[in-house]
Amino acid sequence: MKLLMVGGGGREHALLWKLQRDDPALELLAAPGNPGIASIARCVALQVTDIDGLADLASSEGIDITVVGPEAPLAAGIVDRFTSAGLPIFGPTRAAAAVETSKAYTRR
Repeated sequence: MKLLMVGGGGREHALLWKLQRDDPALELLAAPGNPGIASIARCVALQVTDIDGLADLASSEGIDITVVGPEAPLAAGIVDRFTSAGLPIFGPTRAAAAVETSKAYTRR
């Protein structure tokens, strides 16, 4: 199974570390990743907000599931874009992410 983790922070590192520990056969990719993540996953130099680039990567690499860590790509609609392209992804839609990413929206 191939997994793409979008992000490069401590949360993403911890998730990848645990996944790799539980199933060493997993093929892990991270975009953009970080030096710590590079020890357990292949890092790809794409920004988390490069939604089209991430979708192209997931498609060309035959990614089985994409997991999104940071809020920025969720707010930019990564889940909506992947879903419309038939790419498996875990995370809330742009509309659902507004609860987390917009205090004004949440207050209303």
